Amino acid sequence: MSRATAWDAAQYLKFEDQRTRPARDLLARVPLATAERVFDLGCGPGNSTELLWERYPEAEITGVDSSPDMLRQARERLPDIDFEDADLAAWTPPDGVDLLFANATFQWVPDHLSVLARLLEALPEGGVLAVQMPDNMAEPSHRLMREVAAEGPWADDLAAARVSRDPLPPVGTYYDRLRPLCATLDLWHTAYQHPLPGAEAILEWVKGTGLRPFIDPLPAGQREAFLTTYLDRLAAAYPPQADGLSLLRFPRLFLVAVR
Repeated sequence: MSRATAWDAAQYLKFEDQRTRPARDLLARVPLATAERVFDLGCGPGNSTELLWERYPEAEITGVDSSPDMLRQARERLPDIDFEDADLAAWTPPDGVDLLFANATFQWVPDHLSVLARLLEALPEGGVLAVQMPDNMAEPSHRLMREVAAEGPWADDLAAARVSRDPLPPVGTYYDRLRPLCATLDLWHTAYQHPLPGAEAILEWVKGTGLRPFIDPLPAGQREAFLTTYLDRLAAAYPPQADGLSLLRFPRLFLVAVR
């Protein structure tokens, strides 16, 4: 994850089951019956690393992240797994890796398509690069945080945050860049529909990831004003269903490349 933001593992794990589901779906498509060396890139608090350990209990598994709080939580959760602090923009895998796995990580890495190509090229024949990334920059949850950031007294302070993460390129761009580097390439989109108890829960969800670049730079008073304005707009954008829950639509892009 990005070094520019102070990620909060406890906040992220408030929705652990929903956040881990895409990692389960990605891992289900990895075509490796066994693996000896596995890396979880952007491992966060270790929830995805735990899935890899359960799937490949005999493998040497290493989690990689740049957030001290995420790494602390991951080490507490999985004391027998190795974790390392590294910036994925420059990180290079060692020889002999069977699987590079990344759940909701590379959307934060600048020029991530070039990084993915470099990592894929570093794999041996038969090695797998498996990646999932949120593709939700056009969703109300993220569009509204940019609008609030641009309109309030904090606009100048949050100018960088409004462009801190670009939308993902079209699927065809990934295909054209990565397909010449691998034997097979599987690409797909999924739009999850997470039933959550109202706009407050949606706010708590995004406070764990996408909202942090917007609220972390603000002093306490402005932060509360920002969150109040943003929450009002979330409530209008995500009305309750018949049972009182609100549906958070969350599109994600998946790719599994076999070298």
